Amino acid sequence: MKHAIDPKIDCVFKALLGSEENKNLLIHFLNAFLAQELAEPLVSVVIQNPYSDKEFLSDKLSIVDVKAQDSHEQIYQIEIQLTNYSSLSARIMYYWANTYCKQLKGGQQYDQLRPTYSIWLLAENLLSDDGQYVHHYKMRDEQGQALSQHGGIWLLELSKFNVNQVEREDQRWLKFFKDGEQLNDSNAQPNWMSTQEMKQAMNTLSVFSEKEHRYLQYQARQEYLRQQRTMQSELDEAKKAKTVALQEKEAAQQREQAAQPREQVAQQRAQVAQ
Repeated sequence: MKHAIDPKIDCVFKALLGSEENKNLLIHFLNAFLAQELAEPLVSVVIQNPYSDKEFLSDKLSIVDVKAQDSHEQIYQIEIQLTNYSSLSARIMYYWANTYCKQLKGGQQYDQLRPTYSIWLLAENLLSDDGQYVHHYKMRDEQGQALSQHGGIWLLELSKFNVNQVEREDQRWLKFFKDGEQLNDSNAQPNWMSTQEMKQAMNTLSVFSEKEHRYLQYQARQEYLRQQRTMQSELDEAKKAKTVALQEKEAAQQREQAAQPREQVAQQRAQVAQ
C-alpha cells in the first residue's frame, strides 16, 4: 500500500463495519463475538447510521459508533475508543442504557424492549487488575443470577491481546484491529489474513491508502484525534496536579492542628515553671 492505515482510526473503523458494502463484515464481526449469546447466527442486519464520506469531512464531532438492528429487533452498538480517561466506564454504561431506553416510543410497554448488545474496542487498558482481554458485563446479583437476558456490554482491550496463533474468528478480528497498521495489500499476507473477510477488510484499508480524498480524510481524522488525546492528557495532568496540591494542603493543615496541643502544653509548663 502507498500509506499505512490504522483500522482503529474512526473513519476507517466505521467504513469497515458501518458501510452498506461491508455489511457482511459487520455480520461476521457480531457473530464472532456474540455466538454464545445469540439463539442463532445473524444472517442480516439493518445499519441504522451507515458510513458517509461527508460525515467525516464536514463534522469533526461526528458520532462514529456503528448501530444496527436484526430481524428480531435486537440492537447492536460497536464503538472504537483510542484513549482511556477517568469517566470512560460511566460513559460506556450510559451509552448502553441510553440505546436500550430509546427503543420505547410514546405509548409502548416495557415488554417491547429488546436485547441491546454493546461492544467496545479499547486501544488502551481500562481494567488494570487482570490480563484478560475480553470482559462481558450483564445485570447480575452477587451470586451470578441474571436479572435480565437483554444483552450486555463487551469490552475488548486490544493492548492485552497477545495471541500469536489465531484459532477463532473473534481473535482474527482483534488481531486485525491491533496489527492492521503494519499490514499491506501484497501477496505476502500472514496466514491469519487468508480468509475472505480479512481480504475484504484489507481492501477497505487499501481504499484509504490509495484514493487521495480518502487518505486526506484519514489524515484529517488522525490529526483531530491526536489533538483530542493531547488535550485529554493535559487535562488529566492538570487534575492530577490539583489533587496532589489539595492533598498536600490538607496534610499541612493536619500537621498544624496536631502541633497545636503540643504548643499549648509547652506554654502551660512554662507558666508553671515561672
